[in-house]
Amino acid sequence: METDYFSGYKNIDGIDLYYEQYAHPTSKETVVLLHGFLSSLFSFRHLVPLLKEEYSVVSVDLPPFGKSGKSSSNFKYSFKSLAGAVASLMQTLKISQYTLIGHSMGGQISLNLLYHYPGSAKKAVLLCSSGYSKRSKLPLILLSYLPFSYLYVKYYLGRSGVEQNLRNVVYDHSMITEEMREGYLSPFLENGIFKGLARMIRHHEGDLPADAIRQVKEPCLLIWGEHDKVVPLHIGKRLHQDLPESRLIVLKETGHLVPEERPQEVCRHIKGFLREHGSDTANGSC
Repeated sequence: METDYFSGYKNIDGIDLYYEQYAHPTSKETVVLLHGFLSSLFSFRHLVPLLKEEYSVVSVDLPPFGKSGKSSSNFKYSFKSLAGAVASLMQTLKISQYTLIGHSMGGQISLNLLYHYPGSAKKAVLLCSSGYSKRSKLPLILLSYLPFSYLYVKYYLGRSGVEQNLRNVVYDHSMITEEMREGYLSPFLENGIFKGLARMIRHHEGDLPADAIRQVKEPCLLIWGEHDKVVPLHIGKRLHQDLPESRLIVLKETGHLVPEERPQEVCRHIKGFLREHGSDTANGSC
């Protein structure tokens, strides 16, 4: 059964938001994919083909990443603002109910959307979600106002390089391919993204505090890599304790980049979660 595919931009709150949409002909369930920091919707390329067989899928490049706008004087690059942009995009697409699937930073933005925009998403899958980080420190905020601050950001990120970053986020280094290197590097070949990252440092308000997380009533499935070095498992366990309606699944021999490392398992758990919480599809196999 074929899905209708569309890719394009919507101007949301003064910035161009790039998204890809796969409209399933019969499913009433829509899943919205939100990627992590220094990533893009490229990170879901193995998961999307599995999910679109059963559901409608919307995958978003969060500003300033991927193909979305890089720097706008009118757009605030806070997590709350990014969550609002996703909520506005879904309203524009006339999709009133959906499930969020957020990886790393995308998981924190998913939590922000559930908290600040109640009634928009009906549930969420958090893949190694960031959590409990603090606001950017004052020296970094002040640095972001300097005219050439983006060059400092570029230099800092360039010191580690894409190879070292990939080795840090996957458990089995042998899975790193040239396709992965090129896919994760390509958005950083132009200076525009570094200007956006400087603004993101300036606007970063910190993750939701525990008392806010405890107010999120929607069902949440947490999927974590046992060997996650970026957002360690103890963060997942703490989120599981603070989220009233949550379940935690730990994947063995897996790092931080679970959509790349375990797409089949992640898909299977997502389908089970959606079936448990009201999806009328999810009869296929991953």
